[in-house]
Order: sequence, then structure tokens, then C-alpha cells
Amino acid sequence: MKNKILEEKIKNFNPNENGLAYHGIFGLPFEAEESRMVLVPVPWEATVSYGTGTAEGPKAILDASQQIDLHDHLYPNGWKNGIAMADIPASIFFKSKQTRVKTEKYLEKLYYGKQMDKELLNEINTDCLELKNYVEETTKKLLKEGKIVGVVGGDHSVPLGYYEALSKKHKDFGILQIDAHADMREAYQGLEYSHASIFFNALKIKNISRIVSVGVRDFSIEELELITKEKKRISLFTDYEIKKAIFNGGTWAKECDKIVKELPKEVHISFDIDGLNPNLCPNTGAPVHGGFTIDEVVYLFEKIIAKGKKIIGFDLCEVAKGVGEWDGNVGSRVLYKLCLLTLKSNK
Repeated sequence: MKNKILEEKIKNFNPNENGLAYHGIFGLPFEAEESRMVLVPVPWEATVSYGTGTAEGPKAILDASQQIDLHDHLYPNGWKNGIAMADIPASIFFKSKQTRVKTEKYLEKLYYGKQMDKELLNEINTDCLELKNYVEETTKKLLKEGKIVGVVGGDHSVPLGYYEALSKKHKDFGILQIDAHADMREAYQGLEYSHASIFFNALKIKNISRIVSVGVRDFSIEELELITKEKKRISLFTDYEIKKAIFNGGTWAKECDKIVKELPKEVHISFDIDGLNPNLCPNTGAPVHGGFTIDEVVYLFEKIIAKGKKIIGFDLCEVAKGVGEWDGNVGSRVLYKLCLLTLKSNK
């Protein structure tokens, strides 16, 4: 029945006139029920430690996505699988605002060397735990329905629950992390579910056999020590070392081959938008000089598929609304590439 609904909508849809007012993500006419791919928006930024605005990322991406042309050489008819974004949950957005107020009060005391407010810290960690559980339950339900899932943040703390849901379905998978930061601090600033602790927490999930961090150009001594200690589970390809190899006569193709070789058969992509050059994401929470173009990252994703590995899901985080529509525009185009390549990998 669901396939018939999808087929009927495709039949009555003009892909050259997508983006009408009643259409959804990418101007497509699909609902989650009939779509093969469902995007879960998580408007959350309770623990960010620098710039804010990522809670508005899902809405900025959704709005900008309406003007994307659907034809793409990566998978020309990929949109016909059905791609839909679930409703942006207002309750999560407002809960994020409330928790953010608590976090700012807590961090103000921390910054100025005042006595730590343990009660407030416990409240923040509890709120973040509830968010993690919400994401896990939401994505787990969709996975049971046979959907391919993408999570759209929000800050980089949001996909942890999705990783746990994936671990219930996949016995062994890896994470390809595109990021300016390592995000492997233990309970950064005392916040157990900090955006800067996402991959420290991911390492607690035994089914994640490998984390391959690519493009990192800002990390702490603590994180480097962890990466060295966990070298059987973590591979680090810093932005500088990648570019140094290319400066010395190497190619991006060869660097991609090295990266893909480190990944297991099944791969989840975790894409922090600040992995790109900050000209492409100027309003992200913690921009760092350097970074990739979209084409460079897409080429890497194509290599994953070409080498016979499977993309089982993805998250896109840290897109901020900012001034104007540029960040949402770039975020929506990155999201569309992620959707198409993940669908292509699961043909």
C-alpha cells in the first residue's frame, strides 16, 4: 500500500516545479509513511560552549531546501525512493532553550572560578539524557519500520541516541566523522552529554568498532591521549596531515583510499558542518580555518560506495541559521548529497 501511495505521488509530481508551499524537504511531496528515507530533526543546542544558533538549523535547512533542483549526477532519480523530514518538534526546541538558560548560569560560575552548582549541573545532564533517549526511541522505531534514517541537528550531541539505536540493529559498524574538532572530551565542562563529548560517549557503544575522524584541526591534549590509547578503534586524519601529503605530491584520491581502508563494511557518516571551510558555514558554533569543500567530501563518500562499503545512516549537525540564508543553503545541499549517496548505497 505504501509503495502504491509513493508511486501515485511520483506520477502526479512535476520535479521541475518542486518547492511549492505545501511541499516538504527539498520541495518533495512525500510523507514519512511512504518514504524510504526519513530525516529526524533535532533542534537542540543545550551544551554549546561558543556560538549559538544550531537549534534553528533544521528549520534553516528545511526552508533553504525548497529551491534545490532535484537532478543530481550522483543518483539522478534517487529522490523517487521517497525522502521526507518529520515535523520539527517544538517541544524539543523550547526544552533546548530552557536547558540552555541553565547551562549559561552554570558556565558563568565555572568561568569565573565560583563554586560549582552541582544541583544545576545534574539538572542539565538529566535534560540531555532525556533528549538522548528521545532520539534513540524515535530512530529505533523508524529503523524497525525499515526506514533509512538521517538525523538533522542541532548541536553535535544529538546523534548519540541514534548511534545506540543503530547498535541494536548492526553488530559491527564504523563512524566516519567529518569535523573540525575531535569531540572526544570526557564530560566537557562537567556536561556528560556535551557536543564536545559525542565521540567519547560513542566509544562506550561496543558495536562501534571504528571511528575514523577526518579533517580535524582543533583538539586537546586529553583528546590526543585518548586517540593514542584507543588506536585500535580510532583513526585520525587531521586537516594538516591530509594537505601536507597533497602538498608533497600526493592526491586527494590517494588520501581518500587511506581513509576508506580504515572503515569497516558498514559505515555511519557523522557530518559536522564545521568540517567544511568556514566560508561555507560562517555562522556555525565554532568555526576553524582550513577545512574541505563540499565536492571533496562528496568524493570521499563516493569512494566508500565504490569500495563496496555500505552507508547505513548519517547525521548532519552544527548548521546555524545566522544572518541571511547562506548557512541553511549550504546545509541543505550537503543534506541532499548525504540523502542521495546513502540511498544509492542501499539500492
